[in-house]
Amino acid sequence: MSPDPIIEMQDVGKWFGSYQALRGIDLRVARGERVVVCGPSGSGKSTLIRCINRLEEHQQGRIVVDGIELTADLKNIEAIRREVGMVFQHFNLFPHLTVLENLTLGPIWVLKQPPAEAQATAMRFLERVRIPDQAHKYPGQLSGGQQQRVAIARSLCMSPKIILFDEPTSALDPEMVKEVLDVMTTLADTGITMLCVTHEMGFARQVANRVIFMDQGQIVEQAAPEEFFSHPRHERTRLFLSQILH
Repeated sequence: MSPDPIIEMQDVGKWFGSYQALRGIDLRVARGERVVVCGPSGSGKSTLIRCINRLEEHQQGRIVVDGIELTADLKNIEAIRREVGMVFQHFNLFPHLTVLENLTLGPIWVLKQPPAEAQATAMRFLERVRIPDQAHKYPGQLSGGQQQRVAIARSLCMSPKIILFDEPTSALDPEMVKEVLDVMTTLADTGITMLCVTHEMGFARQVANRVIFMDQGQIVEQAAPEEFFSHPRHERTRLFLSQILH
């Protein structure tokens, strides 16, 4: 894990109308670091990571991703989105395309890869997420867990330096959660930078280098997992953990 930050947020603020979703966010994420973001519903977790690839626009402060500042400059936004993969809660696969077509669309059109190369890469990542046999099926023919693994493979096909996960298991049945978390755990060993919004505290303990707790748009506490779970410093963190761990 490199000490120089691949993501840097300084005094970031975000409003939806008169509602302030993020308040004075300061965050540095090192290359190869694995960060889990947790907190109650409405605390700003998803907004935080959606600002990192400009799915949401911040109105205050600075966000720098791999040396590129996120501004209204479309070239900068496109450059950052080429480096930042995103896995959503609800998969966001194209239902009219096969799994293989979903995976090759971005590499062919955005990265200008030859179709044969894009397909070979796609199959390699389908192997990694353990569903190569599903390549020619449509998303509707797959379970939720399989669809989320396709979404992870699709993100990897773009060769991102960073992957953002926005509650990737919250739409899944309990028995499907483990298969997705297993894939994410394997992915963590590859050295890619990961930011994951999740309530899966077992995953946070096992995989994260750092756990961040948010409440009311602010980062209340952050620590290594062992410290975070064993000795939370803030009363709000202790209350959250007592509710989620019992």
